[in-house]
Amino acid sequence: MLLKQGAPLNEALGAKKVAVIGAGIVGVNCALALQMAGYQVTLIDKQGIGEGCSKANAGHFATEQVFPLGDPSLLLALPKMLLDPLGPIALSPKHFFKAIPWFMQFFNNMRKNKRVSNSAAIKALNKHAIEYYKPLLQAANAEHLLISKGSLLVFEKTKHSDVMAIHQHYQQAGIKVKLLNRAQVLDVEPNLHANINYALFFTEVAHTGNPSHICITLADYAKSLGMVYQQSAVESINQNISSIVVSTTTEQLRFDQCVVATGAWSKNLLKGLGYSLPIEAERGYSLSLALGKNEQPLLSRPVASAERKFIITPMENMLRLSGTVEYAGLDAKANNKRADLLLKNAESVLSKLPEPVSANNNEKNERWMGCRPSLPDSLPVICQAPHHDKVFFALGHQHLGLTQGAITGKLIEQLVSKQTTDIDVTPFCISRFN
Repeated sequence: MLLKQGAPLNEALGAKKVAVIGAGIVGVNCALALQMAGYQVTLIDKQGIGEGCSKANAGHFATEQVFPLGDPSLLLALPKMLLDPLGPIALSPKHFFKAIPWFMQFFNNMRKNKRVSNSAAIKALNKHAIEYYKPLLQAANAEHLLISKGSLLVFEKTKHSDVMAIHQHYQQAGIKVKLLNRAQVLDVEPNLHANINYALFFTEVAHTGNPSHICITLADYAKSLGMVYQQSAVESINQNISSIVVSTTTEQLRFDQCVVATGAWSKNLLKGLGYSLPIEAERGYSLSLALGKNEQPLLSRPVASAERKFIITPMENMLRLSGTVEYAGLDAKANNKRADLLLKNAESVLSKLPEPVSANNNEKNERWMGCRPSLPDSLPVICQAPHHDKVFFALGHQHLGLTQGAITGKLIEQLVSKQTTDIDVTPFCISRFN
């Protein structure tokens, strides 16, 4: 057979054409899984590969996070959220009324039966999530991007009895975790501050030294298999009898099937298809502290603070401080004071900070804000569109987009291929909101 010069092999062989809209870690994994399965994939994004929420996050494969975000204790914190713009959880007064419908559903999911069922669904996604990455990174010659040294959740002032209760809560959920006292904590991470009294050591989680790079690397591997990347802004999706029409700002593109993986920006696209999506941009911040020349890494694994609600991750030539939750909408200007606050928190968790910080030379430190796509039940949407058999959704992974990226890609490939999925995807169907 003569192949058209420059045409991807799958396309030349008549493979079905699939558009994946959204080039964050979830979209990239969907595109890679489908390309590996023999489809001809076009990955489309308005910004660039890994340029959104996947760019400068904590890099934590947080399989231990199996509890929904909606906790009844947050009800008492709501007034403070409105009054303290620099608190661990903040709600912008300007965004308050727009956010009310989302928060009403969020509060509804605090009911015990909802929390139990939602937690079971998260556990099903997280249980083997890291394992789904390993063959992909091996094939891409990038196994070094997955570092399996566990993570710590540290406590400064929490009573021992409360720490024990939290430890037991994780154990009952099937999470591998050890309770450490101060001496044991310092043995594991000698650079932690003397303020730390206890820690939970999650032994089966992982991190990456560069979350942006892991996204780009997997996309490059998909390109090597024939995937095409197109930087375009998608305005609408329409399904007719024979195809999917993806309309960008400049042209109309035809495909056999389409996957929507546009994260916090998904609402309008889905509305155009007739689906309601109660998604909220849960804005998170990071501050990357550059290491000094020849300076040794100050941590071996991610360290999260239970009281301060942030995490420190050792990365390539830097420490990244990440966290906080801000509800202010997609378009509000970043409040860099929230990023700077992370540095103050780090001073109470680490005994030593990187040299540029201690020398008051902060120009190399990078502030960043990303919009986590959060749904009120803490579950993503992973499904075939109920009324569009050629459209599939992979979005709304809140804090766990990196963690659940590879398994989501596999599940989407199985749905597109009409195979039995590795786990039951019923809890993740968009029909729960429609």
